[in-house]
This record gives sequence, structure tokens and C-alpha cells, in this order.
Amino acid sequence: MLEPITSNLFLRETRLLPMRLYLERYFGFERLHTNWRTEALAGLTTFITMAYIIFVNPNILSQTGMPLAAITAATCLCAAFGSILMGATANYPLALAPGMGLNAYFTYTVVQKMGIKWETALGAVFLSGMIFLALTFTGIRQKLLACIPHQLHAAVAGGIGLFIAFVGLRNANIIVPSAATTVTLGNMRSPETALALFGILLIAVLQVLRVKGSMLIGILGTLLLGAALHRVHWQPVPYRFSAITDTAFHLDIPGALKVGAFEIIFVFLFVDLFDNIGTLVAVAERANLMEADHSIPRLNRIFMADAASTILGSIAGTSTVTSYIESAAGVAEGGRTGVTAIVTGLLFFAAMFVAPLVGAIPTFATSPALIIVGGLMLAGVGTIEWDDPTIAIPAFLTLVTIPLTYSIADGLSFGLTSYAALQVLTGRFKRQDWMLYLLAVLFMLRFVYVAKK
Repeated sequence: MLEPITSNLFLRETRLLPMRLYLERYFGFERLHTNWRTEALAGLTTFITMAYIIFVNPNILSQTGMPLAAITAATCLCAAFGSILMGATANYPLALAPGMGLNAYFTYTVVQKMGIKWETALGAVFLSGMIFLALTFTGIRQKLLACIPHQLHAAVAGGIGLFIAFVGLRNANIIVPSAATTVTLGNMRSPETALALFGILLIAVLQVLRVKGSMLIGILGTLLLGAALHRVHWQPVPYRFSAITDTAFHLDIPGALKVGAFEIIFVFLFVDLFDNIGTLVAVAERANLMEADHSIPRLNRIFMADAASTILGSIAGTSTVTSYIESAAGVAEGGRTGVTAIVTGLLFFAAMFVAPLVGAIPTFATSPALIIVGGLMLAGVGTIEWDDPTIAIPAFLTLVTIPLTYSIADGLSFGLTSYAALQVLTGRFKRQDWMLYLLAVLFMLRFVYVAKK
């Protein structure tokens, strides 16, 4: 009686085997020296480190009058769609979600300060997404990325590393705001801070011992210890995915055009464009996914996924969707292919229906991973030509301004502008680099404009 069952299982496995081999070839497992287990762990790690967006984004956007439950559902939907699209079409371990900073601009500047309705603001996000798409089709976004001198790639990656380490230190309250010195050391006797320090030590020891999944083990270990010490507080809140209908398709595109939203659209466009470019360079550099000529393969598909996700976000009811630097946590766990992003996306898809449960993951558990990953991203800084001032000075400015301005876009602007200025002032101007110099002028005009505002 067992023979037919065994035979059926064998036939089923032989039918599945070609599909598995096809997928492994499609994602380049052999070439990138990875496997399903590594990619799945990396995707889970990325999800856990960025799951905070499920609650932080709705908390910020709800201050515009948008329903909290609807934004929560839209946040999960867009993160799931964007991450899966990025992984499946571009084959990169980049996860996407509504961008921090842009959601604050959406709420506090556009809606509260300018007095624009949230429906109209969503219309402006939609228009910025359509412009992203047009810039990608025309190849302009690709040329903008090519403008970044490859000598600055390591500086961008290092600056973003310092940035996410700073965020982790701040979230763990290891460093806190200070009126006298801007920042200072936090209260080391605080239980949450002590738990974060435990997490850093745990991940560091696992890294030294080269234990697979060290980031994930560190996060979960810190979470379990926090739960045992009664430091994990979870309060269930009413939630249903169908609430998304309260914001979906409520965007007002004609209204965005009527209010003359050029300034708003430009900010959404600028910040997302250069945040995305900076994140892309940093993650590709860390994962060794760049070509020998410093180019990034499948660039069109990466930008298409980013633009499509922003458009969907505006339709569903959230601010601009962009690539997340927390993807570097998955890369640090060995993630090298789009499977990492797909796993992250599937977990966001599951979170659409159980979003309140994810709230049990406190920042003291995820902060240690951000701090360690930030440190690992500084590895390439040693390749910078520090003996050449035309490279060293722009690299230094990039390194320090990304974390200190709390903006990848602003830090990248400083680095590119100083690099272009030194090239011109030292007689190294090249006509073929005209777009770099044009970009530098636009950056300077933006800084002057922002200062006036």
C-alpha cells in the first residue's frame, strides 16, 4: 500500500525540481554563492529591522486626519508590493516601504503648515511617481546615478553606515539629545538601554564566531530576554485590512495641479531620487553586486520598481515609497539576490492581516542590528584615496554630512557639489562630465532656496 504513495511523492518532486533549478538560475544562486536558507534568513532579518515602519508611518500620517487603520494597511500593502516587485524583476536584496522623512514632510509641511488637504498631497505624490517613471524611461535617472564618481561610492556606503548606526544608537537611547552638546550619553541604567547593549554584545560575539544568522539570533535573543524581564509591552488595537478603503483611491490629482504643487512635487522627487540612489549604491557596494566598471546591473528594473511602488502608494493612501537602508541588515546576513526582498515582501503581506502583532518588536531589540550593520558598512572606507584631496575632501564631507544632516540626499549633495567644485577650480574640468556640474549647480540653488525658506 505504501508503494503508490512513494511513487506519487517521487513524481511530484521530479516535477518541482526543474522549477527550483530554474529559480536558482534566474536569481543566480551559484554565481552569488548563496542558497535558499541564507536568502530566507536575510529576508526575515530585513523585515524585522524595518517592521517599525508599520507603526511609525501611520502614527505620523494620521496627524493629517487620515484614518490610522487605513494607513497601516496601505503601509503593509506598499511595502509588500514594492519589495516583491524589486526582488522578482530586478533581482536585488532591496526592500521598499514608505520613506521616513518624506512622511514627515507630507504631514508637517504640506498638510499642517501649507494647509493642503491630504487627498491633494497624495495627488502630488502620484505626480512625483509618474515623473520618476518618465525619468526612468528617458534614461535620466540612470545618467544621474552615473554622475556619482565611483571614488565616492565607498564614502556614500560609509556615510549611510554611520547614519543607520546613529539611528540605532538613538533608538536604543545609548545617545540622547543634549541642549549643551547636541547629543550625549544616555542613561546606562535604563533597562531598555541595557538590553540594547546586551544585543550588541550578543551579535558581536556571534559575528566573531561566524555563526550564520547572527543578526536574527541577536534580535530574537534580545527580544526574548526583554520579554522575560517584562520590558515588552504590547497592547492590541482594533485593526482590519479592509480599512484601506478609507484612503484607497482618495487622491486628488486635479487638486494637486491647481494648488501649483511644483515645490511639493520637487521635494518628493528630489529626496526620493537621491535617497534611493544613495541606498542603492551602499547596498550594492556592501553586497559586491557592482560590475568591474562600477556600474549597477539591471538599473532600469530597479528604478521601475521604485517608481511603480510610489504610484501604488499614492493610490493606496501613503506617502512616497522608497528603498530602505535597513536592507543592509539582510545583506549582512548573506542576502545577495531578489529572494531576500521577496521574503521581506511576503512577510509584509502577512503583516497586512496581523499588523498589531508586529508591534511586539521593540526598538531595543532591533537597534543592535542597525548599530552592527552600520559598522560593517564602513569596511570600504579604507579603499578611498585619502592622499588625494580632490577625492578625500568630498569623501569626508559625504561621510559626515549624511549622519549629521539625517539625510542621505543632503549628504550626497555635499559630496557631489564639493567634488565638482574641486574639479573646476583645479583645472580638471571635463566636458563629458557636464551633467555632474549641472547637478552641482542645482544642488547649490536648492541649498540657497532651503536656507531662505
